[in-house]
Amino acid sequence: MGLAQWQPHPRLLVLMVLRWLPPSLSLELIPYTPQITAGTLEGKVTASTFSLEQPRCVFDGYASANETIWLVVAFSNASRDFQNPPTVAKIPASPQLLTDGHYMTLPLFLDQLPCEEPKGGDGDVPVLRVGNDFGCRQQPYCNAPLPDPGPYKAPSSIDTWPGRRSGCMIVIASILPSLAGLLLLAFLAASTMHFSSLWWPEEAPEQLRIGSFRGKRYMTHHIPPSEAATLPVGCEPGLDPLPSLSP
Repeated sequence: MGLAQWQPHPRLLVLMVLRWLPPSLSLELIPYTPQITAGTLEGKVTASTFSLEQPRCVFDGYASANETIWLVVAFSNASRDFQNPPTVAKIPASPQLLTDGHYMTLPLFLDQLPCEEPKGGDGDVPVLRVGNDFGCRQQPYCNAPLPDPGPYKAPSSIDTWPGRRSGCMIVIASILPSLAGLLLLAFLAASTMHFSSLWWPEEAPEQLRIGSFRGKRYMTHHIPPSEAATLPVGCEPGLDPLPSLSP
């Protein structure tokens, strides 16, 4: 793919407060670096998604209640040239990552990032799940899955995204478990077929008999012993009556 030839630099995630400043003013930098969540969460880094810790109590002194906080996903060589979009219509969507090197997603407000910890169960981990919406690939500003395989095959290591792991490790970690599962299923299926032939040997198929069998239906009657003794000769049960001797 074209992205594999591009050889992008490590990715850089930036959370920015967009105030629709005039073009002459620059963005205000905040000393904050997004981090992969440290909580126990299955699949927090996959081939097309990753989970960040929510930036709680980070933007309270920088943003007001009516301002929007956006997550900018960008390559490090493209983030240096990132400029604040002058209008909402100019916000780069996820398909522009491959062309512009960055896009914006997950718009949030301050009331969605309170300083208090969420009142949930022990298993609830507040995260920003990037690339979690699989049905919005063509919609603007949607949280679409990250494109693959190009962005994950950068030969250099990734600094702050995701969790100081190399790009190849992300792909391998997501593919190898599936491959191991397929090999295990194939081994179990082969073993089952082999041992079943040892435990239950095949029976020879019954030979088809040539010809047909035609049965005859008989009606049986029970005759008490006392009545059987009084019957005349030739009238015993199961015998044909004697032929008549009269002319």
